[in-house]
Amino acid sequence: MRINFYDTRIVDDSRTILVKEKGVNCESTKMNCPEEIYRMLQTLLHMDELAEEHCYMIALNSSCKILGMFLLSKGTVSESLLSPREVFLRAALIGAVQIVLVHNHPSGNPVPSECDMELTKRLKSGGELLNIYLADHIIIGRDSYLSFKEAKLL
Repeated sequence: MRINFYDTRIVDDSRTILVKEKGVNCESTKMNCPEEIYRMLQTLLHMDELAEEHCYMIALNSSCKILGMFLLSKGTVSESLLSPREVFLRAALIGAVQIVLVHNHPSGNPVPSECDMELTKRLKSGGELLNIYLADHIIIGRDSYLSFKEAKLL
């Protein structure tokens, strides 16, 4: 499968558009399986080795096929800024029906913080209003992950 990474740009008439940054080949096909998503991101991005928090969104269609991936934010060793507006703007522009949010914890401990819990609630609520379902939020630690879906936190 080919996975395309996108970013947004403002064009001359002040519209926001998607711009393809790069494409990579990947063997993963089960984007409804948290462990498969974890393995894919470890292979592609080595998220457990990153020294700062990085947050990605995987945009999916109704069949869980990847439409694109977005780097949403790069933060500090302990936090990353993220707004639902930026998440859903990208999801809507690419035509996503569902999204998976993934970020790393440089500490190696994938247990969600209060901020992680609050952000997940906000994204779930916002997605329900827009009919863009938050399928999962996955936190990657050192050789481990936590899926909000598997942990029944979503």
